[in-house]
Amino acid sequence: MMKLYIYEHCPFCTRARMIVGLKCLPVTLEVVMEGDAKTPIRLIGKKALPILRKDDGSHIGESLDIVRYLDSLGPTALLAPQDRALDEWIKEVWPTALRLFIPRFVEGNFAEIATPEAKQAYRQREELAFGNLEMLREAMPKLLASIQPMLEALAPLVAERKALGINDFTLWPVLRSLSIVREIEFPKLVRDYMERLSDSCGVPLLFGHHG
Repeated sequence: MMKLYIYEHCPFCTRARMIVGLKCLPVTLEVVMEGDAKTPIRLIGKKALPILRKDDGSHIGESLDIVRYLDSLGPTALLAPQDRALDEWIKEVWPTALRLFIPRFVEGNFAEIATPEAKQAYRQREELAFGNLEMLREAMPKLLASIQPMLEALAPLVAERKALGINDFTLWPVLRSLSIVREIEFPKLVRDYMERLSDSCGVPLLFGHHG
């Protein structure tokens, strides 16, 4: 049986989890603890997740490569054409979104940070990339004011979206990550889109997901 190595909080891992759930594929999920560099390095030669172990024992380590590979098993689920407007929206929102959800992830009930050692490893990793997490928390009012109009602008882009395409596998994980930020007010059309994909993929949103 195939195995998918993940962090529960990771938006890139979420991409792979989406296609597994959407297609009801026989894939076992295995959470890698924060601070465990040996496992991913042993599998793909670097510390990065997600990683898919295929039935032949080989491994794939890039999230969208995993999505495309798993989608190739049986009838394709990726029917919608590429939407450049959604590409641009993700590019615009990503720097702000990161600074909102990264300091909240350390508070979450995620298996990969279930021990004090793992939680500290997560904090150290993210503070190397983003600086002091408490300072990020202090910047939250400004970040919220910045992201709210972006979410309003997203609403018409997802309102009529029915078929799934690669855009959904880059967009929805960002929205899922933002759902851990309790102060965000998602427009109804965006919230409907988030919940519709959560139901179809079997990957839970993070509303109320706090320690």
